Amino acid sequence: PEELADALTMAGFEVEDIENRSTWADGVVVGFVQDRQPHPDADKLSVCQVDIGAAEPSTIVCGAANVRAGIYVPVATVGTYLPQVDLTIKPRKLRGVPSAGMICSLAELGLAK
Repeated sequence: PEELADALTMAGFEVEDIENRSTWADGVVVGFVQDRQPHPDADKLSVCQVDIGAAEPSTIVCGAANVRAGIYVPVATVGTYLPQVDLTIKPRKLRGVPSAGMICSLAELGLAK
């Protein structure tokens, strides 16, 4: 990136800043939604079984209406810090159902634009 910025500057294009956006997603992996069921105690939540490459699928409670079985999604694993929303992912129960991770939108990853 620095070499490219130098080349652009030498060609007459000013480079104001270089952003390392990879740090915005440390701890985020690609997950495959194996199953999605309605949450037993919340109309707008669902309980997803997501394969993130571990021995067992992760149970993740999600509020996104467009999540369904058979799709790949970005998953912030437990311990991940998402700087764009100032949130550290912790295992927790959401309305009585354990959730270990977070299915992320592009905005939560800082990639919406």
